[in-house]
Amino acid sequence: MKHRALWKLAAIVVILLVAGLVPAPRDEVQLRIGSKKFTESVILGEVLRLLDEQAGLNVAHYREFGGTRIVFDALAAGEIDAYPEYTGTILGEIFAGKEVTDAKTMRQELARLGIGVSESLGFNNTYALALTRTRADELGVKRISDLVRHPELQFALTHEFLDRADCWPALLEAYDLPQKKVVGVDHDIAYRQLISGEVDVIDVYSTDAVIRQADLVLLEDDRQVFPRYEAVWLFRSDTASRYPAFRQAIERTEGAISEAEMQALNDRVESRTASESETAALFLAEKLGVRLEVASTSYWRMIVRHTMEHLDLVRRSLLPAIVVGVALGVFCQRWPSAGRGVLAGAGLLQTIPSLALLVLLLPVVGWFGYRSIGEGSVTAIVALFCYALMPVVRNTYTGLEAIPRGVVESATVLGLSRSSKLAEIELPIALPTILAGVRTAGVQCVGFATLGAIIGAGGLGQPILRGIRVSDPKLVLAGAVPAALLALALQLLLDLLEWAVVPRGLKRRQVRSEL
Repeated sequence: MKHRALWKLAAIVVILLVAGLVPAPRDEVQLRIGSKKFTESVILGEVLRLLDEQAGLNVAHYREFGGTRIVFDALAAGEIDAYPEYTGTILGEIFAGKEVTDAKTMRQELARLGIGVSESLGFNNTYALALTRTRADELGVKRISDLVRHPELQFALTHEFLDRADCWPALLEAYDLPQKKVVGVDHDIAYRQLISGEVDVIDVYSTDAVIRQADLVLLEDDRQVFPRYEAVWLFRSDTASRYPAFRQAIERTEGAISEAEMQALNDRVESRTASESETAALFLAEKLGVRLEVASTSYWRMIVRHTMEHLDLVRRSLLPAIVVGVALGVFCQRWPSAGRGVLAGAGLLQTIPSLALLVLLLPVVGWFGYRSIGEGSVTAIVALFCYALMPVVRNTYTGLEAIPRGVVESATVLGLSRSSKLAEIELPIALPTILAGVRTAGVQCVGFATLGAIIGAGGLGQPILRGIRVSDPKLVLAGAVPAALLALALQLLLDLLEWAVVPRGLKRRQVRSEL
């Protein structure tokens, strides 16, 4: 059959695109609740989720988002319907630089964005600086102003605390602190460094369970720099109007949790006595008289679920990247002048840090009307697609360039058209090199996909993040080991594919070139 190779190539392209672009079936939900990447926020998210489910609503909880700006922007864009926040954070971070200094103005500004705010949940979770009791006694410090006498101290502060105008910059200005040894770290890792003696001072939330567990000393804010951080719900006003039961669930939590109770709830999770869901259910039963059965998920079932989510992210990013990457590689080889720009652009994408790329893509994906967060997030898929492009483009270009000119000229003499030469001669000869690029792209995709958990995209990054947060190595391994095994399995699969489709003569040629 004439042009059989062309038809075969077209069929492969269609299959890859269909297999990569068709989304996995997912349950439709009525409400989406978000939470930040610390235990208290996740527990509160579970409290609201359980109350909404008791009211008969279909709810999804997107756990452990990145910083304040990511989760607030998701709420403002309608990606989520509610999340727990703090009044000091709203005034000092969300509305930083604006003339918003009191509760009335704050509510008015939020209302302009279509966002409602609840009354206080009953507790103030303010920021504080903490030391171990041994170190505090040794230095004789009780107040933040006492730190001025100790410029040698090593500070480990969370990135958000360092950047927020109401936190570290405000402390520097108010107390004229002389410390220069200040590094940015993750909140949970900072606790470990403090307890192990690697650093002297960290920032904490006043309801953190570790404060009591590790007998830490909170320094008095003697110049009252930190505002009150009353816990509240931020929620979509249109969602509250559409689902009265959702608004009622929020109202039931107002004034329901004291600071001591919140610290005890955090303690249950971080001591691994109970999960966030079980802790939330216990609170609802004891405080609000709402008795709910929380379905427990086995350890292995949890691994399987996150593995399937991970595979879905890799599938939807890698397969389209193969098609586009090969096409761009062919373009670069055919038109070298323009191709240099394409190769430079693909290389530039590789240099952007993965976390930065995720954050930069969030508003872009949202602007196009796609869901940028949550399981199967288009943002995560686009980011993984970008990272997978470069190895495929480069190897396709290299494989085609390495074909001896005599082979191409012989095909021309035989009367083959340019498209026929590409499909029947050039791509088959370059296939081993192209598959090597696909192998590299696939392994990178599997690894980078763990970062999708930061925007609620699911996958094996979810147990890794939770394991870091609650200091549970078993959970970290539950995400890291399957991810490593997936990368090895993908590499083996591509090796088998290469063995099956690459002609024997080309295999021998490849081995000789490697030697």
